[in-house]
Order: sequence, then structure tokens, then C-alpha cells
Amino acid sequence: MKFSMSNRTFAVAMAVALAFSGSAVSYDVHAQTTLRAVMHSDLKVMDPIWSTALIARNHAYMVYDTLFARDADLKIQPQMVESYDVSPDMLVWTFKLRDGLKFSDGTPVTSEDVVPSVKRWGVRDALGQLLFSKTASLEAVDAKTFRLTLKEKTGIVLSALAKISGNPFIMPKRVAETDPFKQIDNYIGSGPFMLKQDESKPGEKTVYVKNPYYQPRSEPPSGMAGGKVAKIDRVEWIAIADPQTAVNALLAGEVDYIEAPQHDLYKLIKDDKNSELVTLDKFGNQFLFRYNQLTKPFDNVKIREALLYAFKQEDFLAASIGDPAYYSTCKAMFICGGPYATTAGFEDKFEGNIAKAKELLKEGGYDGTPVVLLQSTDLEVLTNTAPVAKAAMEKIGMKVEMYSMDWQTLVARRSRKDPADKGGWSASITYVPGADAADPAAYTFVAAGCDKAWYGWPCDAEITKLREAFASETDEAKRKEIIEKLQIYVAEHPTHAILGQFTGATAISRKLSGVVPAPAPVFWNVTKK
Repeated sequence: MKFSMSNRTFAVAMAVALAFSGSAVSYDVHAQTTLRAVMHSDLKVMDPIWSTALIARNHAYMVYDTLFARDADLKIQPQMVESYDVSPDMLVWTFKLRDGLKFSDGTPVTSEDVVPSVKRWGVRDALGQLLFSKTASLEAVDAKTFRLTLKEKTGIVLSALAKISGNPFIMPKRVAETDPFKQIDNYIGSGPFMLKQDESKPGEKTVYVKNPYYQPRSEPPSGMAGGKVAKIDRVEWIAIADPQTAVNALLAGEVDYIEAPQHDLYKLIKDDKNSELVTLDKFGNQFLFRYNQLTKPFDNVKIREALLYAFKQEDFLAASIGDPAYYSTCKAMFICGGPYATTAGFEDKFEGNIAKAKELLKEGGYDGTPVVLLQSTDLEVLTNTAPVAKAAMEKIGMKVEMYSMDWQTLVARRSRKDPADKGGWSASITYVPGADAADPAAYTFVAAGCDKAWYGWPCDAEITKLREAFASETDEAKRKEIIEKLQIYVAEHPTHAILGQFTGATAISRKLSGVVPAPAPVFWNVTKK
């Protein structure tokens, strides 16, 4: 949508006015330090266990704390945990919580809250499922101590509890006991901010204020770890769907922060003396195409494999990111530059080999069943990827029906297991933070636990066996051998297609300082002048 300068100014004013209207505030917000941010998506689902959407994860880091976290170098550090002991046989792990931990309603955080929080997470999260498959018991010992007893030795305990996306965020016991397949409706948290639910409205804004009961760690912040000191009194996530309007709001001083401005608008921000672009996540992101294996045509392994040949990573990256300075092709499932990077099995794939793709499509007996492809319209980094996928599939002779919708509607639809022609879906495109993709145990998209798997529900005993072998192995050289075997197998039995890597920048007002570089956007340690 094109704007004249007058229309743009009007759009900014209207967007901000709508976001700020209707707030029955019981205190003088003008006396508070307020940071206004435009996030990559509007927040509609606030349960980070029920939803894997990154915006739900970002919300979780505002209102919940974690037992462990990864620092700026992805090293695992204690967070709510003060100390822990491991038995000589590595089967019994005993954890002690820090002093002074409280929820945002002032009640203490105890082991009785931690245990159901971790158990609920373990039902839905792929790495949590893997950990609990090796767990004999998880129990509270006393108010500050809880114990994990394993059935067999594993190398994933701390990596599971320190996941960046899909962390077992700590909630009050009464909330954590909610059915994992139902959304929570109580957002009392354990983190540095608290949700002002009475002032928040989907499509307009989400409001957070400083949690007066939160006790931060004493260390300086580092990545997702360290001291989470809320120096801003109030944070408002303003919903502005149009990327041009969001940038204009930043330039006009109406917002202070844009999580993911569109790449082709970077120049406007660079040219503004009051704003700057900063790369906060040095690990970047990985695009991926996800099959729904419950329905035709992607219940057929040959048809899934055909797309590994039909797709050309460069096409997706050029269409979505545009500037080669911010993207790179990569055939490593666990990201290039990561400790488990390998091209094994993918050497001849993702290069647009149409002839080979057609051959596999024929072997798979493709019968003309339409592919119901979901396209995000408001998450700009994804908007142009679905048309590229559609064109590639049509080029090899597949029929494609592309349905366009906002991201939150897409997230809701992809959770449905209905037939594709009855409100379900066949395929969708998303992206995963590189910091998450670098850890094979935490990499949700390769988990193949049938109904327990991530949306698309792959069901493959060999993949499950290899993932469990990786989790059980503690020798690093042997772990890398297992990952190579896993990737070679997945190259012929795909759960998804990897479409390359990209980085991006966050736009911030020069009024802000102390913004923490991290794999997820965080608002602790930030000050505003």
C-alpha cells in the first residue's frame, strides 16, 4: 500500500491514537517512564506452552522467569535456580531456588509451583517430551528444593531447562496445573514485568508495568541470563500492522522501538538522526517450509522429498530479504556456523532441480491433490515466501491453493488436524531463531513423535530413535556422528525443508540505552531519556 506524505502522517496519528485510546488508567502514566514498541506480530495468544509462536515467547519473557537461561555466548547459566547437585551416576539432579523469588501478586515462588510448570511444558515441548521419556520422577523436596530423578543418563537436562524458545516458564501452581492442551487465562507471572490485562486489547496494544515483587540476579545481563532489572516503568507493545506506518511512527517519535522493521525500509531509519539500527541477535534465523503429514499429498515421503529438489533457497531469500548482506544459503539443518553444522544428505538439494523433483513426484504417485498453502500477510519477513513456494510447486506440476491471512490466524489454523479441504492445511512457512536451531535436541521441527510432534505431526520411529541416541550420548564426537546420520535420514524422509538463513536489525530511538543483545527481544536493563 502506497502512502503520500500527508496520508502517512495521518496513518501514524491514527494508529497511535487508536493504540492509546480507551485506557482506564488508575495512575498518572505521564509520571511514568514509558517505552512504546512495535513487535513483529500482534499478541493474541498469551500461553507460551500452548503456542510456539515467537510473539508468545516474547510475551513470556516479559512476565515469567526461567530456571536456567543461555547467556550471550549461549552458555547455560542458573536463573531462578541458586545451585544444583548431580549424583555421581548422573541420575539424580537436585535444584535449589534463589531466596526472595515472588510472583507478581506477591506470593512466594516455591518448588510446588516449579514442578507442575515443568511437567506441563514437558507434555507439549519436543525437548521436554524427550527429557520426560528419560525421567522417573520430578518432585518437590521442600519449598526451595526440587529433584529430578532419571531412568537413564542423558546430556540434555540443562539444555532443556535453558531453552530460548519453548522454555518451561515458571507459573503459579494453580495456573500450571491447567490442561496442557487448553490455554491458561491467568497471567500472574514470576518475571520482571507484569501484564496489565485491563489495559491490553488485541489489535491495539499490550501493556506491561514493572513487577514490584521481582528479585533480579546480581550479575549484569547477558543474553537471556543475568540480572533482569526493569528500569522502565511501563512498556506498551503497539499494534501497527503496516511496516511503513511503523517506521513513520518511529521517525515521528511516537514509538521508541521496532523489533523487526522491513529490510527495504532500513535506509529511512539509517538516515534519521534520532534513530538507529542495531543487530541484537547475532545468530540470525532459519526459514523453513513445513509439511502437514496427516493429509495428502505430504503423507507421501517421495512427494515431500520432491520439494527438497524443487525449492531453491536463493529464490526465497531474495524475495523475502532482498539484500544479500542480510542472508545466506545454507544446507545445514542445524545452521551454518553452529556446532553441529553438516551438509550431509543435502549436498544436491535446494538448488531448483526441477527434473529431479518431477521424477520424485511421479514416483510418489501424485494425483493432483491440491496443496493448501498458508500465507502470512502481516509478518512481512514471511509474506513473500509463500508465493515463491507456490511457483516452485506449480512448476513441477502440483496444484496449489494459497490462503492469505494474518499471522495469528495462521498460527491458529495450523494447529488444526482437519482435512486440508475442510479448514485444515497442507503446508506453511515459518522461521526459527538460529540460536534454537543450533541445538539438535531443542530443534522442534525434526521431532517426529506423531501426535506429540510440532504442527505437521511427523511420525517416524527412526528419527525418534536417533534423537534419543543424541540425547543419551555425552561424548561430543559421537554426538556429531549421530547428527550426521540423522540429517542423512531426514534428507530422504523430510519433516520440513530448510530455506536458508537471514539476519535482521532492530530499530530503536536514540533516547533508549542499555538494550541487551539477545536471541529474543528483552526490555530489562533499558533506560529512556
